[in-house]
Amino acid sequence: MMSESALKIQSRASHWIVYGTVLLLAGCETLAPSKPAPPVAVPPSPPTAKPAPVPEIPRPAPPAAATGAALRQAVWDDLPGWREDDPALAWDAFLASCGTLKNQESWRDICTVALQISKPDRAAARRFFEFNFTPYQLVNPDGGSEGLVTGYYEPLLRGSRKPSKRYRYPLYAVPDDLLVIDLSELYPELKGMRLRGRLEGRRVVPYYDREQIENGKAAVHGREIAWVDDAIDLFFLQIQGSGRIRLDNGETLRVGYADQNGYPYRSIGRQLVERGELPLEKASMQGIKAWARQNPDQLAGLLNHNASYVFFRELPADLPGPPGALGVPLTAQRSVAVDPRFVPLGAPVFLATTWPNSSRPLNRLMLAQDTGGAIRGAVRADFFWGFGEEAAREAGRMKQPLRMWVLLPIGFPLPANELVSR
Repeated sequence: MMSESALKIQSRASHWIVYGTVLLLAGCETLAPSKPAPPVAVPPSPPTAKPAPVPEIPRPAPPAAATGAALRQAVWDDLPGWREDDPALAWDAFLASCGTLKNQESWRDICTVALQISKPDRAAARRFFEFNFTPYQLVNPDGGSEGLVTGYYEPLLRGSRKPSKRYRYPLYAVPDDLLVIDLSELYPELKGMRLRGRLEGRRVVPYYDREQIENGKAAVHGREIAWVDDAIDLFFLQIQGSGRIRLDNGETLRVGYADQNGYPYRSIGRQLVERGELPLEKASMQGIKAWARQNPDQLAGLLNHNASYVFFRELPADLPGPPGALGVPLTAQRSVAVDPRFVPLGAPVFLATTWPNSSRPLNRLMLAQDTGGAIRGAVRADFFWGFGEEAAREAGRMKQPLRMWVLLPIGFPLPANELVSR
């Protein structure tokens, strides 16, 4: 049975969803529900005061690694460029999130209403978010609000279903001896964390690292999906997590992340900078690829610096985008990877940054629909640029300062230790 305080929160959240949706529909003739919305009770006269701050409701503590970061309740005018962005361009990505979030109590009412709305215009979409969400700025453990945004994309590689002198670098499906261990039932503080390993006798030991897999120690024979013609392109495919392979028979194969060997990601760009091989300003994807072309004999050693290794699976060719960690197809320039210890997967987020290698503002509403091995921290994001040469160029150059806000439904339960004063 719900407590009295919880009932009040649910009632107030439903009230604002109803009120916001009524105003939204009244102000935009183009919003045609795909089917009749469920009957709702509309207040005789809408309130004029802003909703009270969200109460601090206890909930299970986050993993120990997440303590120290915080949320700072904001107002919409705090978000740089909020009035200039077009949130209607993020609507389809938001509906994709709702396909998963609609079963969660905190999101059910908002997503039920949103899924009835077809193609809102710019003003209507903005009203929807403003009436139904509260913005919270993400704050680092040291109290700072600035972080880092990088970019990723869906690459295109050249390959074959059969190995040859040209196509000699394999993509592997998940090997049969890879164990995935979830201890959260015994240790709730480990929720969301899984161990990878393998059996050695009766002991579970770490799985093979990149170098061992490449040298044939893992049980990967027969698990090849395809072979490609470039080792560094394959390495970056593992970093991106998904991509397409144009096969020598004219077919295009789509592949996506299936699992990983359990080792943390280590940057080869940083390694090249520390070794004096590249200046910091050239340690981009393009710079690393250029170094690899000039130093083929040193490439294997550099790649083995990152012991992490990704296994793939084949994807349907007709997907509108590669699937992210949320399980929905990513939307170019409207999906973003985050650290789920700090940002709920599926939530709208607002990024304030700049275009790659530029001071031109890039302020945009996006959806937290993916994660990544290198995406760690509260104010940390990876911007999905999409597919194609332009996406590759922008993603490879992006390494910009970032401020970030997460939008949570009004009444969303937040523990007191995550909220800080303005």
